Amino acid sequence: MDFVKAIRKTPIVVNDSRGFYTSRVFSTYVGEGLALLAEGVKPALIDNAGRMAGMPVGPLALADEVSLELMARIRKQTAADLGAAYQRSAIDDVCDRMVDKLGRLGKKIGKGFYDYPQDGPKQLWAGLAQAFPLAATQPTVDEVKQRLMFIQSVETARCLEEKVLLAPIDADVGAILGWGFPAYLGGPIGQIHSLGVSAFVKACDSLAERHGARFAPPQLLRRMADQGERFYDL
Repeated sequence: MDFVKAIRKTPIVVNDSRGFYTSRVFSTYVGEGLALLAEGVKPALIDNAGRMAGMPVGPLALADEVSLELMARIRKQTAADLGAAYQRSAIDDVCDRMVDKLGRLGKKIGKGFYDYPQDGPKQLWAGLAQAFPLAATQPTVDEVKQRLMFIQSVETARCLEEKVLLAPIDADVGAILGWGFPAYLGGPIGQIHSLGVSAFVKACDSLAERHGARFAPPQLLRRMADQGERFYDL
């Protein structure tokens, strides 16, 4: 802690677990972007919604930056480590298709979800429409924003429930300073607090019904909603 402060960084303490905290929750933002793509949502809508929500970069562009190849390797290693407990998802399918079938590994080789011409700015790869056909009905910008931001809060609440994090303030500081979670939302726990735990639980139950169990609120949030508890005394 003293060393981190000496190099003028802001430390938080987390317990040991797969992905720790920041990598674990940050990956849900990217993963939800890939899930939306697999559903046929327009790539430009996905990335624009992420930026409009206040994230520094859209999830597809961020996947390119991190490297789709690295993401695919991490997921395969996680599947090997967890065995039967691992549940494949659309995220695995998107990574496998992009890396193994299409050879688009990300920015490091100049082609991922975006093309990176040497003489101009990056552009969404024209072949995405063929690789991931568009759905006839598209969600609204607000619906995409909600999915991209709420998934981060749900996973953060799970980290608190599992004692990966010891305090809500650590979650919010780590998110805002660690991966650029929008400060105006107060962090992923601040987002829940501002909306109200009960309202957040209700919204996530609706999301889980429509899009999958990853949005299901953990018991920590359900208990807080039942008892009228808050994260902060503000």
